[in-house]
Amino acid sequence: MRLDKFLKVARVIKRRTVSKEVCDQGQAKVNGRAAKAGLEVKPGDMVEITLGDRVIRFEILDVRDNVAARDASELYRLLE
Repeated sequence: MRLDKFLKVARVIKRRTVSKEVCDQGQAKVNGRAAKAGLEVKPGDMVEITLGDRVIRFEILDVRDNVAARDASELYRLLE
């Protein structure tokens, strides 16, 4: 699944257009490397998102196309 879509499905970022912008502006890293919106992510990948002065780090646990809002947090595990 594309990184921008995962961020939206997992509800890390609420809208896919915003998640695409974050990725394309260089504010996203996957496994320590800069990541574009179209990067394919998989379980086990470590993601770091910088939003202003906040940094969100998490590990992807599962990749699914559709998930209920209450279950979205099961797709990743926050680090730190």
